[in-house]
Amino acid sequence: MTATPTPRGAISTSHYLATEAGAAAIEAGGNAIDAALAAAATLCVVYPNNVALGGDLVALVRSPDGRVRFLNATGTAPSEQTLEALRQKHGDRLPLRGLDAITVPGGVRGWEALHSYGATRSWADHLDTATRLAEDGFPNSHSVAVALVKAQDSLGKDPGASAVFYPDGKPIAEGETLRQPALAASLRRLAEGGADEFYEGELASKWVTGLAQRGSRISLKDAADYRPVWADPLDGSFAGLRVLTSPPNTSGFMLLRALNAVAAGIDDPLGDGAGKLAAAFCDSNTVRAAALADPAFGGASGEDLVRMDAPELAVAGDPKANGDTVGLSAISADGWAVSLINSVYWDFGAHILEPETGIIFQNRGTSFSLDPESPNAFAPGKRPRHTLMPVMVLDGEEVAWVPATMGGSAQPQIHAQLLLRSLAGATPHEATHAPRWIVNEPEADGSVTVTIEADAPQAVRDAIESAGFTLHTVPSRTEKLGHSNLIRVDNEGFSAASDPRSDGSAIVVVGTA
Repeated sequence: MTATPTPRGAISTSHYLATEAGAAAIEAGGNAIDAALAAAATLCVVYPNNVALGGDLVALVRSPDGRVRFLNATGTAPSEQTLEALRQKHGDRLPLRGLDAITVPGGVRGWEALHSYGATRSWADHLDTATRLAEDGFPNSHSVAVALVKAQDSLGKDPGASAVFYPDGKPIAEGETLRQPALAASLRRLAEGGADEFYEGELASKWVTGLAQRGSRISLKDAADYRPVWADPLDGSFAGLRVLTSPPNTSGFMLLRALNAVAAGIDDPLGDGAGKLAAAFCDSNTVRAAALADPAFGGASGEDLVRMDAPELAVAGDPKANGDTVGLSAISADGWAVSLINSVYWDFGAHILEPETGIIFQNRGTSFSLDPESPNAFAPGKRPRHTLMPVMVLDGEEVAWVPATMGGSAQPQIHAQLLLRSLAGATPHEATHAPRWIVNEPEADGSVTVTIEADAPQAVRDAIESAGFTLHTVPSRTEKLGHSNLIRVDNEGFSAASDPRSDGSAIVVVGTA
């Protein structure tokens, strides 16, 4: 009797080595959480321009009983820092890089929370591939190689980063071997001691001390006290589906605003109606810039942000990030599904690699405002407003799509385009590979531009220009328009694709029954 192939799971990430690590976890009997953790750890090694141990994490997790939970593992500001001190030092705005842009990394505690919630493999198993690749090395990817060239004037001046990424003063090129022995040693410590080693153990002492010696205000107590938070997702509806995303301090509300605008009467939003969709994206950007903040410090709820009128005068947004983030999608046949986003924010974060540990640290703190009247004003222990946002689309109680993307503040726009294309019949491959455009955040003078890929249809270009936006054309399938990943669930099992703008891949794992 011939064995029947059966789908066991699927995973899509922005780097093929991470996808392979996640697929191996499923093949070894693990579920979507095991796959997501193995992939996320690997990405911290192979995609250091986008993610590292010193970054943040958010995730949506669907368990076999049908419940979807949101995990917020975004980090907090140092308890010993003050708004007044930062204003005296930096004036009206925090720098984009450097020590004062570093917040407590939340990602490793986020991994721990996911592991405790539903993983079947050991904690050390999740880190095996990452540790091996950090120690033995791997062929440097296109994305990292390009980022190293662009960042050399700043990143190359950091002693830790220079030793790893610029041996002999030259950036490691695409295809050349990238080794990170100090990071490998940290991963081994983490595998042995669990997340507590990163936040309370010798590893914590090493990275906190290393940063403090350079002037950081993050303390050992800040690290030890940090905990992620589980919460309910922000729940919306569109085209008969449930669209779940993340509440503040993240940008998930922006996706629901855009979908509500489409539902209210935008015909052909990816064609002749693109101008109206661009206007909806623009409104969401201005609401984000004016009002998104940590709810624990008085910030508005996700529901309020979805309903909020856009300010009449545009509020300048954050500078557009280079690099940014990794998103990954994972699902397993036992009912687990994960949309996970892990990040150091800008390319290589704060441009600081602590040499004793090999850890790169995020620059999320630059998203705080230094305006005392802003809801997003810096405060000790506060989380900055965040671009990160996982998404999951359900048909009733069942998963229909598991998307994830990077793209900074454009993540909601990328998600909207993925979903609209999918609902129009596009496969995951077609949806992730289609031409893309994004409305940029307002400049200081209030002007707004749209970045659009060269192969976007002329009707789309005409509609956006007719709506009053200036187009900035970039090459087709450029990293500037994000790295998306998408899994679809159908009667035959799973189909999956990874964005051609990344170094990624997607694997559907099939077994026999």
